[in-house]
Amino acid sequence: MDELKKLTTSANRLKLLHESGMETLEDVVNHLPYRYEEVKEIWPAVDENMCVEGKVLDTPKVMFLRNHLTRMSFHVLIYGEEYNVAIFNRHFLSKSLYVGRIVTIEGKINAHSITAKNVYLKTLNELSGLSPVYSLKEGLTNKVFSGYVKKALKLIGDSLVDFTPVEFHESHHLLDKKTALYQVHFPTSHEDMAKGMNTLKYEDFLKFELTMQYIKIQREQEVGVAKAFSHPELNKFIASIPFKLTKDQQKAVLEILADLERPTMMYRFLQGDVGSGKTVVSAIGLFANYLAGYQGALMAPTEVLASQHYVTLSNFFKETDMQIALLTGSLSVKEKEDIYARLESQEIDIIIGTHALFQEKVHYAKLGLVITDEQHRFGVKQRKALKNKGEAVDFLVMSATPIPRTLALSLFGDMDVSEIHTMPSGRKPTITKYFPGRSMKPFLRELLTYLQEGGQVYVICPMIEDNEDFALRSATAIHDAMARYFKGRYQVGLLHGGLSDEEKNDVMNEFHVNKIQILVSTTVIEVGIDVKNANMMVIYDAERFGLSQIHQLRGRVGRGSVQGRCYLLSTSTNEEAIERLKFLETTTDGYDVSKYDLKLRGPGEVLGARQSGIPTFLGDVVADFDLMKLARDDAVRMIHDYYKYGEFGEDIAIIKQNLKTNNEYVD
Repeated sequence: MDELKKLTTSANRLKLLHESGMETLEDVVNHLPYRYEEVKEIWPAVDENMCVEGKVLDTPKVMFLRNHLTRMSFHVLIYGEEYNVAIFNRHFLSKSLYVGRIVTIEGKINAHSITAKNVYLKTLNELSGLSPVYSLKEGLTNKVFSGYVKKALKLIGDSLVDFTPVEFHESHHLLDKKTALYQVHFPTSHEDMAKGMNTLKYEDFLKFELTMQYIKIQREQEVGVAKAFSHPELNKFIASIPFKLTKDQQKAVLEILADLERPTMMYRFLQGDVGSGKTVVSAIGLFANYLAGYQGALMAPTEVLASQHYVTLSNFFKETDMQIALLTGSLSVKEKEDIYARLESQEIDIIIGTHALFQEKVHYAKLGLVITDEQHRFGVKQRKALKNKGEAVDFLVMSATPIPRTLALSLFGDMDVSEIHTMPSGRKPTITKYFPGRSMKPFLRELLTYLQEGGQVYVICPMIEDNEDFALRSATAIHDAMARYFKGRYQVGLLHGGLSDEEKNDVMNEFHVNKIQILVSTTVIEVGIDVKNANMMVIYDAERFGLSQIHQLRGRVGRGSVQGRCYLLSTSTNEEAIERLKFLETTTDGYDVSKYDLKLRGPGEVLGARQSGIPTFLGDVVADFDLMKLARDDAVRMIHDYYKYGEFGEDIAIIKQNLKTNNEYVD
């Protein structure tokens, strides 16, 4: 039987509830408001917006317009003055608006004319309080759904499973589940609503952190392979690297090598700012894995980045006997078949590529280490598919979108975390400047001088082609304009996601060898591209990008000893957008940028929630970080107690069941 029939017999409303993702009464009570409305007096008006009580002075007049629209008007007395009120599509209220009735009017005012958004048949005093607003399918109103929630809570309130252990209720001043839900759905004050929501957020964080800790312990208990490799040979390779490793690089290398030598599987998260040297750290790990007799695989999100990793690692390993290959979708069938055969016979020691690395046709002779770059761009299943290509494979994921360590430990709690903060010596911080408008005139002379000296430039646009719905500069339009302006002097190239992989590689190769001096591109070049002669970047409509994304983009310049420059152009008049762009003038630290961006946009936007497996929490992982950290500490203790004493106290059955069935965060 459909549980929701206990709430309504309307077939249409049942359908709408199901389409909103609700199948059970518990789904209904767990469908929380996404915001609250509060009716309070705004008088005098603020920016024409007003909300005030008034006395009805006459019988409303209703006009029927075309397309079934209506306009109702009447006069009211507000603080001794008469005003005309007009409201659309509320003609059904006319019978209740008798002369002398006190109503509350919400809307916009111009002189003595009010265009109402709402006319409430109650006084302000009767309306005081918070009204929940839900995300619902059209046809379900907040009022109707609120009634369903009340009915569902009466039916199942006493049987709701309270996941949070009793001791935490007391020590953290939390509510029981039923009370928390009542105070979130039917708040009598801001304080009650906040306390109820805090309880539900904590439970949500606790479930996630328990799952992460449980998975981590399970992985640590999995039988791995202790890789034995020659330390003298590895030290000889490290000594051949043409620069000295920073302290953070050395620390990360030691952590990875220790993992490889343990008889358990490595599952490590390596984060570092753009240009901090994660690739060389991964190269040392791959070489140690090779010395132990295993194959290594490095997976990148795009062919352009995979090709660059191939060039970089080939250069690192040119004095060794290692065999390196590049596997991408653009290779011919014959080329792919050759690589498949060589992988299976272990003639290839390191394979670099895109998602092609984990296709069914690919078989490894002895895969020992998998590394993914920009890991948040891969789905959990994709990473798992590659890892399952071998037995007890060690796994390293890398990201150039660094986040605070404490947050990384909470979000990626099933992994060990390594960090690189220090930048290679000789690297100059990229100078970033914001300019209002779309003209290059403020820095054109500087750009021309830079080109005359032999430098190369990136020009970034948010769109491939012009779109009448958005007044943005497109890559195609900018390319055509610059090609005309620089004709006969400099070559202008165009790179975007609409090109084939082969076309993208051709353009990048020409830019690498300086056949193209100005590269107009979309965010295809966001990660990993390394052209040391390109040290100037211009970003059009910069307000359209997140701060972490702009930081990734500007990380493409200033990658050597030459000063990098990044110019941000924006026509936005929004003060917050301008403030964000000016913030980038003040810092080149990716951790600071990411923290600032996380506060504004949340982890889903910054890190890519769908790709990374980062869940959508009830809470905000930045604003509610203290609560998340509290839940993490509690989860660590609970898991520790379980493995030490074999139980979670009174809550063992609930928690065990959750750990078996809670698959929303992990694959």
